[in-house]
Amino acid sequence: MRAIFRNSILVLLALSASLGAADATDRREQGQLVFDGIPPASRAVQDSLRQYLNVRQARVADWLADGSLLVSTRFGDTDQLHVVKQALGARRQLTFFDEPVSAAVAAPVPGGAIAFLRDVVGNEDYQIFLLDVGTGRYQMVTDGESRHVNPVWSRDGRHLAYSSNARDGRSWDVYVLDVESGESRRVMEATPETGYLATLDWSPDGASLLVRDYRSINDGRIYILDWDTGRSLEIEATRPVGGMFSGAFGIDGKHVYYVSERAAGFRELRRYDIADDTWEGVSEPVAWDVGAIEMSLDGRLIVWSVNQGGVSSLYFRELPDGPTRPIDGLPVGKLTGLSFEPGSHRLAVSLNAATAPGDVYVLDPVKGRPRPWVVSEVGGLDPDRFVEPSLVTFAAADTHSEAPDRIPAFLYLPPGEGPFPVIVYIHGGPESQYRPRFSAIFQYLISEMGFAVLAPNVRGSSGYGREYVMMDDGYRREDSVSDIGALLDWIPTRADLDEQQIVLFGGSYGGYMVLASMVHFGDRVLGGMESVGISNFVTFLENTRDYRRDQRRREYGDERDPAMREFLEKISPTNNAEKIRKPLLIVQGLNDPRVPASESEQMVATIRANEGQVWYLLGKNEGHGFRKKRNRQAYYEVVVTFLEHLLGRP
Repeated sequence: MRAIFRNSILVLLALSASLGAADATDRREQGQLVFDGIPPASRAVQDSLRQYLNVRQARVADWLADGSLLVSTRFGDTDQLHVVKQALGARRQLTFFDEPVSAAVAAPVPGGAIAFLRDVVGNEDYQIFLLDVGTGRYQMVTDGESRHVNPVWSRDGRHLAYSSNARDGRSWDVYVLDVESGESRRVMEATPETGYLATLDWSPDGASLLVRDYRSINDGRIYILDWDTGRSLEIEATRPVGGMFSGAFGIDGKHVYYVSERAAGFRELRRYDIADDTWEGVSEPVAWDVGAIEMSLDGRLIVWSVNQGGVSSLYFRELPDGPTRPIDGLPVGKLTGLSFEPGSHRLAVSLNAATAPGDVYVLDPVKGRPRPWVVSEVGGLDPDRFVEPSLVTFAAADTHSEAPDRIPAFLYLPPGEGPFPVIVYIHGGPESQYRPRFSAIFQYLISEMGFAVLAPNVRGSSGYGREYVMMDDGYRREDSVSDIGALLDWIPTRADLDEQQIVLFGGSYGGYMVLASMVHFGDRVLGGMESVGISNFVTFLENTRDYRRDQRRREYGDERDPAMREFLEKISPTNNAEKIRKPLLIVQGLNDPRVPASESEQMVATIRANEGQVWYLLGKNEGHGFRKKRNRQAYYEVVVTFLEHLLGRP
């Protein structure tokens, strides 16, 4: 922990030096935030944003054995754990921390503990805590320094499996905690060939663990591990390499249900017979990805989600060989957090949609009739004013023969005829996907400022098949940037969009895309806003945390190879910053373990050395994004003020 704060101090000192060209009056500190070159937001902006930032959302964490639902929601500054005993019942808060609780799972036995994750100031070095619901007492069961994730309870509540990089800070091993003794044992050790070993499930008899080896989005393995002896069996070991994702044991312990894209270009649900070393499809073959899966504890039902162009559908099957049936009656949106109640077939699911900030529903898949369990508040706003997007497509940039024909995008339009100024929002990942979800800042920009918001899924995005997600790998990195140019070509074909007033917006890898697009297409936009973005691939790969580096090399290229290093340097925004002549907003968390603060620092310094205009917002108690409500409020105030500045509005 001391090393983390020491590095943070060094970054702050380096940042202070890099700002020497800026007048001291342009830099001010407000709590844990540093505003550099940023004028204060007006009272009108502060007041109008407040309602939007008071919108709350709730997400399923898990069921307790007594039939209460464990949810994550925010009543103060950060997301904390709450218990809800009945539909639309009161939320009783269980945790009270300055830092958000990131995930939680409950032991599926009466009186069992809740295991939850929490880090410090956004550093993502998550520690595992065990919480006694009856007494409210909790204790940390990990080392307080390393990163620990993916806690999974055995069915008897005696053991907790998890992944950790405690051995060397780099390798992802699997550990098992004996709850009674408090002792942890490493049961599967990563090798130089393996990637991120993630615990998925326990066998019903507690003798085996299901472990996923994530090497890249296109290369995954799943193992059945005898955690006592350390022996493991790889599922589909003889098949070609491909992505493999979530998984669960069947109730008989003889089968494994899992998601794989090895047989086709899309992810499908399969069933593996351990004894025969054979597999068969469970979900219907479709040109969409299966996402999450969830098995009832009695093994009689399995539920899975399908991502159909950004919108979720749910399906289930009565095992072993019932027909596939849809689950109807849920609102349209993105469904996550599938969780069966122990001892029943009640399924909890989180719903997030463009016009609904995050609600929780409970249903019986066989009987249907979803029932709202937690309905989130919308800050006193009129939800009928929230805008839903429409799906549009535009021609892809013609970079080479493998280019797709069309690129999908979601378009939010304000009321009226336009033409409207446009925010082009570019998602991160890069193997992520923009899916319509509630965004307070989007709804504000649309309703209060009259912006259209356009969110493309350029090549390299997930959700459209394995081939599509690989189209920006390695030396094809800038093909996805070219798709932003193609989008800028498409905007003038719409009478309701103003091609003279376009602003780019993105975070993480989307931040790189903003910077790169400003380099290539800066003359066609008013400016750009990016947070925690990569400014130089070589320095990023050299300085991102050890446990992430090899995975990122598989996506972006290995900077240790001279030819690849030369290519990465050539396309990096810091080496092309002289081409950026439009205003830029850069936002960064000081403790970011993924994209270090030095990436933003060097971009700010380079832009200013070229006499460009850049606003810089630094969160000293944040990491990869702003997770604290008061910081998000300030961040969005800066966004709105920056946009007013670009548009020349008072």
